[in-house]
Amino acid sequence: MKKLLLPFITAMLLLGMVIGPTYSLADSDGSTEEVVNEKFGAPIVVYGGNLTAEQKASVKKSLKITDKSDVQEIEVTGKDLATYLQDGDASARMFSSAKITRKDAGKGLVISIVTPDDITEVTSEMYANAMLTAGIQDAVVEIAAPKPVTGHSALVGIYKAYEVTGETLDPERTDVANDELSIATNLAKDAGIDEAKVSELLTEIKKQIAEQNPVSREEVEKIVSEQLANLNIELSEKDRQLLIDLMDRIRQLDIDFSQWSDQLNDLSKTIEDKIGKIVDNEGFWAGVKNFFNNLIDSIRSIFN
Repeated sequence: MKKLLLPFITAMLLLGMVIGPTYSLADSDGSTEEVVNEKFGAPIVVYGGNLTAEQKASVKKSLKITDKSDVQEIEVTGKDLATYLQDGDASARMFSSAKITRKDAGKGLVISIVTPDDITEVTSEMYANAMLTAGIQDAVVEIAAPKPVTGHSALVGIYKAYEVTGETLDPERTDVANDELSIATNLAKDAGIDEAKVSELLTEIKKQIAEQNPVSREEVEKIVSEQLANLNIELSEKDRQLLIDLMDRIRQLDIDFSQWSDQLNDLSKTIEDKIGKIVDNEGFWAGVKNFFNNLIDSIRSIFN
């Protein structure tokens, strides 16, 4: 009997070693108050215009906005959507919200989705890519929603918040950035490409546009084809043409591509690290699965 119990005891011990204790990282109530950069003014918090009072309170809690917070609060509505996007629907309902804190030049973009379960389609890397296209740099952006939404309207809120700080955004760039976000989420949702892989594809194509400075649609098409091949991504002809159209529009924007390279490289590194962690995790759990399959086979052999 002891010999029969030994494999089970061993399995339970190893299971405890593999899974280990579970920890949660809680926020400390004793956190210090954020120092306001007087060069840019207080952080801007922009709320979706269709939030109920209860939903707005939930968003405030997610963004850690209290009565003592030194922030400027505004709302974003469908009218803003029509302002920043060529085909924007002024009657659109807006729920996604964001807090944007301007930083000094060279600090880059730091995007945090603080309610990840409620932003269902857009990832932080997708936001970062679209914001760079729109002309937004050097900021910390936190995004929240009180219920499951796609997350697209948060980008319009970020545009409005950024301009409240005194900057002016090019309407053509904001429109292209919105198209970029739509294509990114469609590729992830409809074409079945991993979200991190989609962001990697967009970033790598834009890096090549910044480096090669293509002067024609044909040269852009060549760059897109090369990056699709490099990343082993297959698209339908329709999706491929949509991607080429988007990147050709980006090529024609009034962008100082020499300044783009550093932030694109930073974003590329972030995406590579994320993909690496996903691959590592998959390999780890594949090893765990193989271990227990072998263990079960061993136990069966004892009884046989």
